[in-house]
Amino acid sequence: MNIRYANRTSNLKASEIRELLKLTEKPEIISFAGGLPAPELFPLDKLNEVASKVIKEKGQIALQYASTDGYMPLREIIVKERIAPTGVKCDTSNVMLTNGSQQGLEFSAKLFINEGDTIACESPSYLGALNAFMAYGPKFLEIPMDENGMIVEELEKALENENHNIKMIYTIPDFQNPSGITMNIERRKRLSELAAKYEIPLIEDSPYGELRFEGESLPSIKSFDKAGYVINLGTFSKTFCPGLRLGWILAEEEIIKKYILIKQGADLQCNTFAQVIAGEYMKIYNLDDHIKNIIEVYRVRRDLMIDSMKKYFPEDVKYTYPSGGLFTWVELRKDLDSASIMEDALKENVAYVPGASFFPNGGKKNFFRLNYSNMPEDKIVEGIKRLGKVLHKYYTK
Repeated sequence: MNIRYANRTSNLKASEIRELLKLTEKPEIISFAGGLPAPELFPLDKLNEVASKVIKEKGQIALQYASTDGYMPLREIIVKERIAPTGVKCDTSNVMLTNGSQQGLEFSAKLFINEGDTIACESPSYLGALNAFMAYGPKFLEIPMDENGMIVEELEKALENENHNIKMIYTIPDFQNPSGITMNIERRKRLSELAAKYEIPLIEDSPYGELRFEGESLPSIKSFDKAGYVINLGTFSKTFCPGLRLGWILAEEEIIKKYILIKQGADLQCNTFAQVIAGEYMKIYNLDDHIKNIIEVYRVRRDLMIDSMKKYFPEDVKYTYPSGGLFTWVELRKDLDSASIMEDALKENVAYVPGASFFPNGGKKNFFRLNYSNMPEDKIVEGIKRLGKVLHKYYTK
């Protein structure tokens, strides 16, 4: 076919994670590749009850068009129950619902990025965000991380360099994807100050913040934002049900109005039925109780995966010990390529996500990401044992 596609399509590429998920649909494969919640924890009976109630009592509302910014009762719940505990004072005019926080990422690039602009982000960073941003032709400036998250001093040096033309800062401060690292409170404060000083929007992506296994929760970067440059993205995908595709953007009202115009041009609104079901569920049941159940299961699986890695991986392999979230990040010897090793891992019917794609400018092939939330305990042990068998071949050469 001789179709002339838009120039921006040359920047599009398939999600490596989504492609891997296709490979790992075989039941014999133990997959640590996706960032999938545990499906056995979905509150099916309660949702069945709520869905029936919605159809009977609010069917004409739930099946009708709704406002672009979202179902008001659900936005009120988000403000009171999900945002207020992070230290942010706001009202519903500061919140717009999205089809998962992934849509918030795509809309943010559409709103702020021209071709050739620079996005500063952690190195490594969330692959799904990088793919969403790439369609708009940006450059990426990778800011290194340590055990306390993005090294803000390095970001400040970059901001002082006018040649970088940084138009947006992107960060995942809580249990970062893929590293599992959490940013400390001092850096959160400093990031909000830098965004204000240089008048640059800072996208705070926080899908995992409520999944803390130990220690005290940290306030969001947005809670320190006095000038209005921090935009927070939240979602129910990791704490409730990802299939509902419900997330939100939290920002100053002036910015939210811009996001609303973008959403009107994209899909008009989120699924009304899903919004009403979520809102009614949270009126009847306490979502925090559900999240506590998730945390208990994920904590056990995190501990089991780390203990199994200690037992079965070569001693020289390094990995993070996250205090929440869904992932641990594995570092191999510098001469090794995790994508090549993946071929051997698949022969042993175990899968992970090779790490190179998490670095927007390429390189660093000796990393990979493991997810511990989705597999039951027995498969975590067996999968890590298989993976350890593969890795030992490379460490004994």
